[in-house]
Amino acid sequence: MAKKTTKRKLVGLVSDESGNRTYYTTKNTQNTTERISLRKYDPVLRKHVTYTETKKSLGRNEVKAKKH
Repeated sequence: MAKKTTKRKLVGLVSDESGNRTYYTTKNTQNTTERISLRKYDPVLRKHVTYTETKKSLGRNEVKAKKH
């Protein structure tokens, strides 16, 4: 079976108010080059706020400082 190639990329959505990354979505990077921003429900604040796009792997590959 042939591998399906797609132009859609997985992006994470981060709340502007609480900073939590609760939602993930896909977007076509050729048609939508700017960052997307959606109004979604934030379960921490229990209200609707604006979520903006970030990378999916945000925070997982960053080097943390050593504790002395």
